[in-house]
Amino acid sequence: MKKLVLGLLASVAIAGSAYAQDKPALLYDLGGKFDKSFNEAAYGGAEKFKAEAGIEYVEFEVSNASQREQALRRFAEDGRNPIVMTGFSWADSLAKIADEFPDTKFAIIDMVVDKPNVKSVVFKEEEGSYLVGIMAAMASQSKKVGFVGGMDIPLIRKFGCGYVGGAKAAGATEVIQNMTGDTPAAWNDPTKGGEIAKSQIDQGADVVYAAAGGTGVGVLQAAADNGKLGIGVDSNQNGLLPGKILTSMVKRVDVAVYEAFKSAKDGAFKPGINVLGLKEDGVGVALDDNNKSLVTPEMTAAVDKAKADIIAGTTKVHDYMSDNACPY
Repeated sequence: MKKLVLGLLASVAIAGSAYAQDKPALLYDLGGKFDKSFNEAAYGGAEKFKAEAGIEYVEFEVSNASQREQALRRFAEDGRNPIVMTGFSWADSLAKIADEFPDTKFAIIDMVVDKPNVKSVVFKEEEGSYLVGIMAAMASQSKKVGFVGGMDIPLIRKFGCGYVGGAKAAGATEVIQNMTGDTPAAWNDPTKGGEIAKSQIDQGADVVYAAAGGTGVGVLQAAADNGKLGIGVDSNQNGLLPGKILTSMVKRVDVAVYEAFKSAKDGAFKPGINVLGLKEDGVGVALDDNNKSLVTPEMTAAVDKAKADIIAGTTKVHDYMSDNACPY
């Protein structure tokens, strides 16, 4: 295994050797670059930067936790700058390596690492989830809706709690919640995601929201196969199953990656904590040709009102991570 890991890292170094130093790097989380969700959104932001700036970037898809520190150190040693990581699981490695490379700019998405050369980008997922909860309850015939999370961590509970708040506010009588697992494998198990979704549907849920990375693809497929509606997450997943996905809770990971790359190029990179919610257009709901037949004018009006009230502060959505509890 050690030889395999070192071989993979060597491949990364060789692939990047054609580029000059001080070029950006992107390290994905488990689940793969094309997970149709979180990682793929990051990839989209990097591709946008490359298209606009004409600057290549190097990337690495981690396949197990032991590769994180080695991959991050290799990119830093090679002079990649900035280096952007997607996912909270990079935090421990980054906290160590940021000190070793004080002149390198780092950015991490979904976790705060308090270092003078690190930008930490976090989102108010609860706000976007509240909006899709409203839509779920309004679309539901049974007034029972479901939530399937990936790995059972506070961040995913944060999605679920916001969803419950919105759904209950719009008339849902029950929100059935399940997590896929308690290890990183929970992000990439679409078969199990489908089984959980089917179980929730058997209990009466007719709209199911997936916040589970690649596992969510199985959730959405199971909902469609059983004549129910799914709700996607992170990327706009409406197009995966047109007419079967009510909406997607879009989390602008693409914007976070693009901004980190661009600000570094422009000499405007600012370390510190960057929080993106509805007010900052960091989260939201996806409306397009793929779901327009499912979204009523009443839903749109309800979402618009809730969004305005949340931004104004008249509606406060509970942040599960503030106390590891959900009051709804």
